[in-house]
Amino acid sequence: MQREEEEAYASRHQRTQSSSIAPFSKFEERKTKEKSSKVHTVTKFFTPSTKTPPKKDAGPFDAQSTPSPSSSASRHSSVDSDHATREFIDFLKPLKSGREIFKQCRAFTESMVYKRDMGADELSECVQDFYQNLSERLQTQFKGSSEHVESVMDEVEKYMMTRLYKEVFCPETTDDEKKDLAIQKRIRALHWVTIEMLCVPVDEEIPVVSDSVVKAITDVIEMDSKRVPKDKLGCITRCSKHIFNAIKVSKKEAASADDFLPTLIYIVLKANPPRLQSNIQYITRFSNPSRLMTGEDGYYFTNLCCAVAFIEKLDGQSLNLSSEEFELYMSGKASPNWPQATGASSCSPGSAVLSQVHKRLDLLTGLGERQERVIEKARQLESDLIDWTDEVEQKVQSVLESFPPETQNPAATSASGTTSAASSAIDADNVENELLPPPLQPQVFAG
Repeated sequence: MQREEEEAYASRHQRTQSSSIAPFSKFEERKTKEKSSKVHTVTKFFTPSTKTPPKKDAGPFDAQSTPSPSSSASRHSSVDSDHATREFIDFLKPLKSGREIFKQCRAFTESMVYKRDMGADELSECVQDFYQNLSERLQTQFKGSSEHVESVMDEVEKYMMTRLYKEVFCPETTDDEKKDLAIQKRIRALHWVTIEMLCVPVDEEIPVVSDSVVKAITDVIEMDSKRVPKDKLGCITRCSKHIFNAIKVSKKEAASADDFLPTLIYIVLKANPPRLQSNIQYITRFSNPSRLMTGEDGYYFTNLCCAVAFIEKLDGQSLNLSSEEFELYMSGKASPNWPQATGASSCSPGSAVLSQVHKRLDLLTGLGERQERVIEKARQLESDLIDWTDEVEQKVQSVLESFPPETQNPAATSASGTTSAASSAIDADNVENELLPPPLQPQVFAG
């Protein structure tokens, strides 16, 4: 093991030692050379480097151990690879066959780099075959101790997949990237789906539940930042445990599998994890098969695959909607104001209250529409009244113009002798004045 470790980091240690140990006696000599080279400083910036490139037959292990400083991504990848290598060597040191295991893993990793043009299924088959062969040899060595074999295989997977991540994650020979864009667009189009439509038994009004939902979303998004399949599965497991905690607090009882899957679908819709299909395919192709077949990691990963399949095939019938409503919502031409009452009432205890709120909102909306219609009719009535008033005034004016304004009485004029007397007589126009009895005269009685 000491020999492999020295080969992996010899160049880096030599550079460090040569730069840190310098005799003081050569200080003046370096100053003299520095003065003489100042003239050519600007020229050297534009002169091609005379350093020879790495040989083609150099192993990829050495190339990754000494990263080029030209790319920050390459430096980051190389740092992760170096760190994984050091941890793997430290883990194998106590084992008798540690040196042989390291040699086999390093040789296989180097050979896989040159197989990047192979299909994803072929790459997966190569890795799985190596896992299987190594696991069988470890079973013989540890005499059936599954715990020791599993711990060694975990470290083998971590070392190999950290170094091969760039070559095997979302390879160009697959349509993983196309599937990533398709599922991302699909989830974005389903932004209108509510928690009641999926019958999710989670009450986000409770602070503890809301915090668990946020943590679950964070974990499933963080999955893309991990390189090792085991670490990606760990993110899915933590996300699922937060979901179970949110359901337990909301229902005040243990969560069931029937509650878990709809909630996981809701979390995926809210999170819209980056490169979701690529991460699922990466785990499926290059994870330790025993981890996917057994244990909680495999169970939660299977549920995530089911959630993604459900989202891809989601239709109106799944949400108790008609096909016309579903298409309108998907196209963005309409948006549901609330979920259907039947679905909400059977999902959570608070759905009855939500149904009442929605009914009140419906009533207010109807009253608003009726008020607008009443105002419109009132304005029409006001306009009709104005038109009717103008029409009446015109008719009155026409009648006044067709008849003389006033006619004089000739009999009254001759009797009084003056026009003013006739106009002042109260009963001048009364033709029955002559038939009236004479007025009463006052009489005096002797007492």
